[in-house]
Amino acid sequence: MDITLWIVTGILALVYVGAGANKLLRSKAKILEDPRMGWAQDFSPSAIKAIGSAEVAGAIGLVLPWALGILPALTPAAGFGLAAVMVGAAVVHLQRREFTPAAFVFVLVAATLFVAVARTLAL
Repeated sequence: MDITLWIVTGILALVYVGAGANKLLRSKAKILEDPRMGWAQDFSPSAIKAIGSAEVAGAIGLVLPWALGILPALTPAAGFGLAAVMVGAAVVHLQRREFTPAAFVFVLVAATLFVAVARTLAL
């Protein structure tokens, strides 16, 4: 089970770091050039950067505390926090009638909650 948990955690961390870095390193105008990022129209540049920061911090929190054994309770906290951010993303996609991205977000929520709950039970 631990190997599966680490694999899921690693994949999630890569996804969240990639998505967060995209939001942090690119301007709102550049983000809007991507047709999959239409949701960014509804957010200020600082809100987009805040979302990106939450994703990157959450990804780090999913991996490092547990891997290093330093404050491992931060790992499930990061997971639950990321799941909350992704529920917000799902709401935005559903409001915009973007059903395919919303479905992907629900998969991320489920996988993130899997890691958060498993790590909570292992504390």
